[in-house]
Amino acid sequence: MPDRSFLDWPFFEDRHRELAVHLESWASAHLPVDHSDVDAACRGLVADLGQAGFLRHTGGDLDVRTLCLIRETLARHDGLADFAFAMQGLGTGAISLFGSVDQQAWLEKTRAGRAISAFALTEPQSGSDVANSTMTATRDGNHFVLNGEKTWISNGGIADVYTLFARTGEGPGAKGLSCFVVTPDLPGFEVVERLQVIAPHPLATLRFTDVRVPADALIGDPGAGFRIAMSVLDVFRSTVAAAALGFARRALDEAVARVTSRQVQGAPLSDLQLVQGHIADMALEIDAAALLIYRAAWMKDRGAARITREAAMAKLYATEAAQRVIDAAVQLHGGDGVRTGQMVESLYREIRALRIYEGASDVQRVVIARQTLGALAGG
Repeated sequence: MPDRSFLDWPFFEDRHRELAVHLESWASAHLPVDHSDVDAACRGLVADLGQAGFLRHTGGDLDVRTLCLIRETLARHDGLADFAFAMQGLGTGAISLFGSVDQQAWLEKTRAGRAISAFALTEPQSGSDVANSTMTATRDGNHFVLNGEKTWISNGGIADVYTLFARTGEGPGAKGLSCFVVTPDLPGFEVVERLQVIAPHPLATLRFTDVRVPADALIGDPGAGFRIAMSVLDVFRSTVAAAALGFARRALDEAVARVTSRQVQGAPLSDLQLVQGHIADMALEIDAAALLIYRAAWMKDRGAARITREAAMAKLYATEAAQRVIDAAVQLHGGDGVRTGQMVESLYREIRALRIYEGASDVQRVVIARQTLGALAGG
């Protein structure tokens, strides 16, 4: 039985606690799903999550504590379910926060599970350095013409709508990016490659060759793309940490079950003090991660304009801690820990990417350092 005592922390309201109970019941009955066909599994998960009403939290007014609770719970049951839920929010985050009334019509479809969304930001040469994106959007009358490539795009190849960032040239670097709503049916839109990774998810490289989008596909103002992207990541970076927390909680549950049932020289493994030390460290890391995550989420929900430092701390610590917790769980399982099909082996593959996407761990360290030095210098 997973620890739910954290729900009594003052970060949460009764509505969060009620949601957690409801989602736990649903997840226990419906997850995990068959992952043999990842595209079909994701489509099915989006439809099921939409029908169950959970996707209504991914668009419109975004409550970060709710998003974190849902991601944590889904990740504990099924990493692909967490992925499917998260991308419905991240993919439409720019529309939720900055979209026009007409653009926000997409939210009705994505929140119902009738359309799949994607967030197209990363490029082959820019990675976390968003300000150096090179994809262009050139104004041509009542249209913009898109040229360039995006890569590592989650839901790439199966999404019905993409929020895409391209250079419109209002200024150098970050000042010259804009955000657009793009659909994959447009001439010149091409899925170049489907990317295979250690924990299978639908990922792709996309190419845009003279893709014409109407001028009203622009989200927000021209040149506001970097600010839009950072605002979306400010919301969703904490939820990546929450997914890592869910993986870590499942690893601890699996480890406790293992060491209390496995016998060594006539006594359970849990009688050994070294094993107890591992369990203590795992529990400590999980609670520390949870405190950082829900602090950041609570601050955003309380109206903080930016939580860059707090979200970076949560994302860095929670993902790195989850890697350590899961590694310890694998070690405590012995040979079974690296057997294909074992839960801890699956968790080991799932957690690795979280230390990279939406800002790699070293990038988060830079963000935290700059925010801290800037605050001290300003004081």
